[in-house]
Amino acid sequence: MSNDLIAKYGDARLPRYTSYPTAPAFSATVGPDEYADGLADIAKAGPVSVYLHVPFCRSMCWYCGCHTTITRQDAPVADYLDVMSQEIELVSFAAGNDVAVKNVHFGGGTPTIMRPQEFSALMAKLRSAFVFEADAGVAVEIDPRTLAAPIIDALAENGVDRASLGVQSFDPVVQAAINRLQSFEQTETAVVGLRSSGVSSINFDLVYGLPKQTVQSCIETVRLAAELRPERFAVFGYAHIPAFKKHQRLIDESTLPDAKQRNEQAEAIAEELQKVGYQRIGLDHFALPDDQLAIAARKGAMRRNFQGYTTDDCDNLIGLGASAIGRLPTGYMQNHVPLGLYAERIASGVLPTAKGYLLTEEDKLRAKIIERLMCDFEADLGKLSSGSGFDTGFLVERNDRLGELMADGVVTISGERIIVSQEARFMVRAVAAAFDAYFGSHGRTHSKAA
Repeated sequence: MSNDLIAKYGDARLPRYTSYPTAPAFSATVGPDEYADGLADIAKAGPVSVYLHVPFCRSMCWYCGCHTTITRQDAPVADYLDVMSQEIELVSFAAGNDVAVKNVHFGGGTPTIMRPQEFSALMAKLRSAFVFEADAGVAVEIDPRTLAAPIIDALAENGVDRASLGVQSFDPVVQAAINRLQSFEQTETAVVGLRSSGVSSINFDLVYGLPKQTVQSCIETVRLAAELRPERFAVFGYAHIPAFKKHQRLIDESTLPDAKQRNEQAEAIAEELQKVGYQRIGLDHFALPDDQLAIAARKGAMRRNFQGYTTDDCDNLIGLGASAIGRLPTGYMQNHVPLGLYAERIASGVLPTAKGYLLTEEDKLRAKIIERLMCDFEADLGKLSSGSGFDTGFLVERNDRLGELMADGVVTISGERIIVSQEARFMVRAVAAAFDAYFGSHGRTHSKAA
């Protein structure tokens, strides 16, 4: 792939397509009433996943794109968890108290900022409010720098079987540039503790495109991380959006790599991970061959949701906590972001929905196409549209973005199959955008495509 095309598509600001439509399409015209209506029927749609957002950290990492608040005290966290427990009751009541739960995911922020007894109490609240399947999985995102033995014990006692650890980079120069000092030894101690407690699947997050990062530092980070043999890696490109995340202004933009350098870093990480036995999964994940994600990818059964690539086959998600997004059969619902406003709504006995989006049948078809492109690098339009009542010709004809991608050799069309070229797979988000009816209409800045 030429440097011109890398610059053309790699510099493009595109959604990550962990949902469709993406969050900029959400509207405040969708609120608590629509959420309640959707919850009333959710139990009929089969088991759901539950996501709990814990928006607190002990320190701010300058690259962070999450909704989080810095606190050195435990009281704000405890108060927030009390509010979240009340939200669980409201949601459970609206859903009829008989929703089956297949997966639980704690995200942040830093979920393990909770004290052990708080984590146990929150899990007990969930189990009393919903019907957990016998083999329900529980996953937690973890900052290794603050993980202590008591919380590891609490994770084990409450059925946590998957953990995702933030690593980003082991290069001390890069760590200083993003305000996240984390030694290999801290990470190793966390992994050993989690393994001994029975956590069967561990994921590491790595990031490329960071300030002062080089291809060599990326390779050295992979070599160190691979020594700990996590089952999976998620490798993300840093999204520099200081207009939305003011703390990112602390990063010296002159030290950020350009599109070509970002691509070189991403490919160096991929090559190194594959050298040590990891299978490349989708756009930015890697897994050991016997891991369930790798198996799902080989079978064409991998899914994509707000957690990225996943084996989670639930079509619906209940989002709990400030800023959390859920997906119901009717559409997407997002809670208020400000902690005070979120708590105020809950205290009033009202579901804290700030905005959302009600899906049309066309949206559902486009979502299927985009998910398969993101997961498989190809999509069979005829197969995906079967029974929908849509003639897929309207998705291809007069599709200028798709035509440009074809002219550039990024995609080919065989019958009704859209196929991303092998050498252009890192541009798959640009291909997905060609099927996004709302792309570019909301004035939102997304992360770079590569």
